[in-house]
Order: sequence, then C-alpha cells, then structure tokens
Amino acid sequence: MRRRSLLTVSLFAATAVAMAGVLVACGTPPADLDLSLRHASAEGRFVAEMLPPAQGPAVGQMHAWTLKLTTPDGAPVSHAQVAIKGGMPQHGHGLPTQPRVTGEPAPGTYVIEGMKFSMTGWWDLHLDIATTTAKDRAVFNVVMADAGLKR
Repeated sequence: MRRRSLLTVSLFAATAVAMAGVLVACGTPPADLDLSLRHASAEGRFVAEMLPPAQGPAVGQMHAWTLKLTTPDGAPVSHAQVAIKGGMPQHGHGLPTQPRVTGEPAPGTYVIEGMKFSMTGWWDLHLDIATTTAKDRAVFNVVMADAGLKR
C-alpha cells in the first residue's frame, strides 16, 4: 500500500512539474523577440510600419491599426492588397477576429480594422502584401500585457 501511495505522489509531482513548465513556456516570449513595428518585408520589396492606436490597444477590445507601406527608398506604396493573419505561436491558435484593410486615407497609409487580442502574451501578425509588380510578406511580433501593448 505504501509503495502505491509513493507511486501516486511521484506521478502527481511529475505531472505538476510538467504542467508548470508548459505554463511558463506559454507565458514567456523568447528573450530575443524583435518587437520593432517598422522593418523591411521578408524579401526587402517593401518597408512596413505598423502603428497601434494611440490609446491601447487593450486585451479583449476591438481596435484599429495603421499600416504605412513604402518602397525601400521611401516612396509610398498605393493600391496594395494586404491580407492580415496572425496568432499566438506558443499557443497554436490564430487571432479571434479577421482583421482587414478598410481604407487607404493617404498614399501608402492603410487602416486595418477588426484587430483584437483576446489574452495577454506573444502574438504575431503576418501581412501578405501584393501590388501589380511585387508580392512579399512582413511579420510583426507584439506582446500584450495586462496594461496593454508592451513597447
């Protein structure tokens, strides 16, 4: 009987340690995570800058971002098609919404509406960008904290 109790306690302890490791791994983004919101696209065809709302964004709230898109030499890129996807790499799920570009109020400036982060942690945003002459992808990492976007 004592041997069985010891086995049960050992299995419980091992499970607790494993679960703690999973929770830590899910909650801690990589130390070298690039949180810059302006950089070249994957193949260098565009420079993309993501501008979050001035207030926030807060976890669980719908909000809009602005995307500024230029060529590498700084010329605005107008009339681009931009598809937005993303999710939490450490959790294996996507965004809870389907953000999309809803307008281009100025050349190379796009409004992305329908953004929402449903929980704190590391999120990535993938922008598939296409013009009549080029296609490329830009990926941004953001970390949401209880107080909002970590900058």
